[in-house]
Amino acid sequence: MNTGEDITALRKIVDFTRYISIFILSVHFYLSCYVAFENWGWTTVVTNRILENVAKTGLFNSFLVVKISALVCLSISLIGLKGRKEETMQMKKILWYLVSGLFLYFSSIGCFYLDLNAVIVAVCYIGLTLAGYLLILSGGTLLSRLIKDQLNKDIFNTENETFPQEERLLENEYSINLPAKYQLKDRIRDSWINIINPFRGILIAGSPGAGKSYFLIRHIIDQHLRKGFSMFLYDFKFDDLSKIAYNKLLKYYSGYKIKPKFYIINFEDLSRTHRCNPLDPVSMDDITDATEASRTIMLGLNRDWIKKQGDFFVESPINFLTAIIWYLRCYENGKYCTLPHVIELMQVHYDHLFAILVTQEEIQVLINPFLSAYQNNAKAQLEGQIASAKIGLARLASPQLYYVLSGNDFTLDVNNPMEPKVVCMGNNPQKQQTYGAVLSLYISKMIKLVNRKGQLKSSLVFDEFPSIFLNGTDSLLATCRSNLVSVSLAVQSLEQVRKDYGTEQAAVITGIVGNIISGQVTGDTAKKLSENFGRIMQDRESKSISSSDTSISKSLQLEAAIPASKIATLSSGEFVGILADNPGQKMNLKMFHSEIQNDHEAIKNEEEAYQMIPIIENVTITDVEEVYRKIKAEVKGLVTTELGKLSAQNVLEDETIESQDGKKMSQQPQGVNETNILSDHISPI
Repeated sequence: MNTGEDITALRKIVDFTRYISIFILSVHFYLSCYVAFENWGWTTVVTNRILENVAKTGLFNSFLVVKISALVCLSISLIGLKGRKEETMQMKKILWYLVSGLFLYFSSIGCFYLDLNAVIVAVCYIGLTLAGYLLILSGGTLLSRLIKDQLNKDIFNTENETFPQEERLLENEYSINLPAKYQLKDRIRDSWINIINPFRGILIAGSPGAGKSYFLIRHIIDQHLRKGFSMFLYDFKFDDLSKIAYNKLLKYYSGYKIKPKFYIINFEDLSRTHRCNPLDPVSMDDITDATEASRTIMLGLNRDWIKKQGDFFVESPINFLTAIIWYLRCYENGKYCTLPHVIELMQVHYDHLFAILVTQEEIQVLINPFLSAYQNNAKAQLEGQIASAKIGLARLASPQLYYVLSGNDFTLDVNNPMEPKVVCMGNNPQKQQTYGAVLSLYISKMIKLVNRKGQLKSSLVFDEFPSIFLNGTDSLLATCRSNLVSVSLAVQSLEQVRKDYGTEQAAVITGIVGNIISGQVTGDTAKKLSENFGRIMQDRESKSISSSDTSISKSLQLEAAIPASKIATLSSGEFVGILADNPGQKMNLKMFHSEIQNDHEAIKNEEEAYQMIPIIENVTITDVEEVYRKIKAEVKGLVTTELGKLSAQNVLEDETIESQDGKKMSQQPQGVNETNILSDHISPI
């Protein structure tokens, strides 16, 4: 027990030991400098007799033995000394006291070799020895104030937050394997980021410059093409990733059993783009396909509608667009079923448009609310229902878009076993609001064709995923594993997904994905990821300093494995994440915090040798304008033809009624009144 009596007894022992040291040194001075003491008159007979008996012990026969004995007693007294602790105390100062004291203490013996008066020699010897003794005593006292048990100097807790990671290379025919390095305590070790099951989805998060494309997406493209995947690539900053995909396909082309074809869609360089119709009538089996296409287009053009699905003024334009699409799908077996024809037909005057649409029975239920508003002169309501669709689609009415959207160079069944493809679609960050809706339509149609059983393994890579609207992303992620479809979504933050897709759908998307990899992100994204990564046991230390002692407590405590603050300060190329495994290929260490190792020199040399994406067809402005005018003329011809049929049908019906009733009716003029045509065909509904 550390009681007051124990402390008092310890102090008495320390003081007694120090007195012994001083006594030994005093006797040594008296005997070695006796002549000087005699001259000073400091000797007596009694003292001499007592010291004679002490000298006979042999302790004082050697200068060195005496000094060492006195020093040992002093050291023993210092061991039990407990001074007031000082955090600012430095070992350098203490060593200076001790070394200088020891030097004076032992070197003072040299005074006896000087050819000087005995008194002077005695004064020098005693003075130097005492100076050395006092310096040693001061150094020992300061040493007792030094905090011997120092706390961990890792102020950012870096070493304490490290944990073991997967160092094995776990590879299979689908995997993506990235070499990396990680820190474990004070050592840097080699590791592997093994995405052994990419079909469970890959979410890549990281702020601009975190290295998503350079350290991750380029390796996904490379390794999947090397392993024979078909691929769809959404290239937000065309043609950064498309160039990589094209050259990697050239490199691994010989490894495919059935050679894939390379296709590209972009609206900037029309000489380096194929043409594809996302409303291909062959792939539209029923009116629900038209509904999905319509919803994708309208929500892609009006991103704020995503959070308002179900509202009257959101669903009305979607239904109206569905009616237009399905009408063109049914008209002459889909001869004019393209998005440009849809846009042009939508701009036709209501009198003509409703008269034509009402002839198609399947869409009558869709256009009935619009017809009712039109017949009841509720033009304000009608404009509110339709104008948002017409205004939004009017942004797509450009010759460049019409040229690309009206062709049919390839189909979007990327993983067709008989005709595999590598398809790249490029966007332009400066025009993403316009191009994004069209690309969303392409992607929605492509996913429907790809996510089926019996197809080839395929990889879908989406750079800057929130810049497009992908209807049914959650269902895609939920079912793609069984169809061997790998989906990689690159985002800047989860807040960005919530902004563009809504809170609920964003939560579902991020919750379904099995492989999560993140570079530097901040805010709620960092907090959410930190919570997902879980906790590890970490050492905890606390220090308590009192007037006589220092107490340091150590314990183990569960803390965040990768705190949000650490995720917010990751360097470029440094990633954290958690991975999914397979039932037959277990991976115990799924969490990682490491730096991906890229061979920068090799990548630079490889990129310098890249081939440019070839020119597909030399397209001139005249060609584009010709297609633009042709589409307008075809829609105008369709309207004229159908109105002519309706006019002829009305004349025939009038003649039939006239002959049956036997009544004489006036001859209807050649120019048929369009309002009558409309009313005749609306009334049965």
